[in-house]
Amino acid sequence: MNSPLRLWRPICRPSCPKRNAGVPHRAISSAGGQAERREIAAKLTASAPSWWYDTRSIWPALLMPAALVWDAATRLRWAFTRPFHPGIPVICVGNFTAGGAGKTPAAIAIAGFLRDAGEQPVFLTRGYGGTTKGPHLADPDKDSARAIGDEPLLLARIAPTLVAADRAEGARAARDQGASVIVMDDGFQNPGLAKNLSLAVIDADLGLGNEHVIPAGPLRASLGFQLGKADALVLVGEGAAEDHIRALAERASLPLLEAEIIPESNSARLRAKPVIAFAGIGNPGKFFRTLEDLGVTIAERISFGDHHSFTHQDADMLLDLAARHGAQLVTTEKDMVRLEGEDRLERLKTAAIALPVKMKFKDERAIKKLISRALVRG
Repeated sequence: MNSPLRLWRPICRPSCPKRNAGVPHRAISSAGGQAERREIAAKLTASAPSWWYDTRSIWPALLMPAALVWDAATRLRWAFTRPFHPGIPVICVGNFTAGGAGKTPAAIAIAGFLRDAGEQPVFLTRGYGGTTKGPHLADPDKDSARAIGDEPLLLARIAPTLVAADRAEGARAARDQGASVIVMDDGFQNPGLAKNLSLAVIDADLGLGNEHVIPAGPLRASLGFQLGKADALVLVGEGAAEDHIRALAERASLPLLEAEIIPESNSARLRAKPVIAFAGIGNPGKFFRTLEDLGVTIAERISFGDHHSFTHQDADMLLDLAARHGAQLVTTEKDMVRLEGEDRLERLKTAAIALPVKMKFKDERAIKKLISRALVRG
C-alpha cells in the first residue's frame, strides 16, 4: 500500500537525485498559497496514488482533515475573487480532478467548431511545466516546452495561443490580439476570469476516483461545488465509470456530451513491428490502450509522470530498449514536443513516432448548440 507520507516530501529540484526512468515522481510540498496549491495538484497528477481510485483504502480517511482545508481554501478563493469580464465570450475546458482526461483534444475540437462558424478563437492556457509567466503569444517554431510548456506548443499549431499565469491579463492580451472568443485549456477552478461556458471533461475509465478532495482523493474541490460551476459534462470514451457519470449528470441536471479520442494517422507503420510505447501524460494507460486497439504489438510500456522533463538517461534507456527488442519507439504528441535540447534527446525525437489523436463528439449538434448559446451570452 502506498503511504501518503510519500506525497509530502519537498518538490524535487534539478539538483535532487534522479529516480529510475519510467518511475513517476511522487513529490509534494506543504500547502501554501494559490500558486503553491496549483503546483501541489500538478505534482500529484504526475503520479496519482492508487488509493485515490480504491474505495477500500484507509488513507482517504486519514487525510480528510487536509482535504477539508483544501476545499475550504478553494471556496474562499471563489467567494473573495471578483472575476474579470474581457468583453468577449470565454469557453473553459477543464476537469474536476487532478489528472489527464482529454482537455486539450476537447479544446482543439471546440476551436475547430468556432472557426467553422466564422469566429476567431484564441487559446488561453497557463502553460504548466514552462517558466514563462506571460502573457506570451506562443510561437511553435521558436518557443520550447521548457519555456512555455508542452500544451501551448500543440495548441499554437491550431490557433493563436496565449500563455499567462494571470488569466485576466491573458484574456486582455487575447482580446488585443483580435480574438472574438477565448478558449481556455484548463482553468475550471480559476475564479479570476468570467466564463460563458464551462465544460468538465471526465474520463469514462478513471471517472472521479473515490470522489474525495486532494490530498484524500483526486478532486480539486468538492464534487457538489464543482458541479455547480459546470454547464455540461463531457464523457470521454467507455469504461467502468461510465454509468456512474451518466447518473451524476442526470441528478445534477447537466447536459452530458459523449466523445472519444481517436488516432488521426494511419497505423500501418506502427503494426509493422513491435513498439516501445512511452508516455508522460496524465493517463498513459489510455495511450497504451489506443495502440492496442489499433492492433499494435507493444513490447514495453514505459510511464513517466505528467509533463515529465526527459533526461539523457531517459533517452539512453528508451533507445537501448528499442535496439534490444528491434522495436519502433512511439509516444504522444505532448511528449514529442518535450524531446528537445540535448543531443541524445534529439536522437530520441528522430527515432520516435508520435501518434496524433483528435476528439470526436458523438453528437456534434449538441456541443455546437452550447457553443452558440455561449457566443450569444458573450
